[in-house]
Amino acid sequence: MRYRPLLFNVVLIFCLSVAFQTVSSQADSTDKPCSAPEASQFDFWIGKWDLTWGDSLKGTNIITKELDGCVIHEHFSDPKERFYGRSYSVYNPTKKLWQQTWVDNQGNYMNFKGGFENGKMTLSRSFVGPKGKTVMQRMIFSNISDSSLDWSWESSLDGGKNWKQLWLIHYKKAPEKLSN
Repeated sequence: MRYRPLLFNVVLIFCLSVAFQTVSSQADSTDKPCSAPEASQFDFWIGKWDLTWGDSLKGTNIITKELDGCVIHEHFSDPKERFYGRSYSVYNPTKKLWQQTWVDNQGNYMNFKGGFENGKMTLSRSFVGPKGKTVMQRMIFSNISDSSLDWSWESSLDGGKNWKQLWLIHYKKAPEKLSN
């Protein structure tokens, strides 16, 4: 009868020891949760941007890095068309890819995943359309410099063999306003 409490205490001490080591190692790894070099791949997008597309359409996009530097937050605005959207992007080190969620004032919700390669950031998604056909969509950030970039919205109906550009937006850094 005396062995049962002793065995229980040994098992309890072992479990607590394992739990403490697990919590300790997690605390060490979360001191700087977004410190991996890949977590800075989207930093080129941070800032206030003036946007142009088509013949005369214009908008703005304000991109911030938030939540201890782990989240890229987008504030898209097209006042002429009254179209406004927000996105949140994070680098997922477990999956080794970027993930983005987009929502807007037209009730759209879209989720993307992708990464930075060969000087371009590409995020994509796929879904089954109303006619039962798989639709692939992607956005590509290219021609990236400190003061400008291009963003392309593309779609494919044949599994990614052919892509059709639906929207091309040119980004130019907005001039910084001087304060009095």
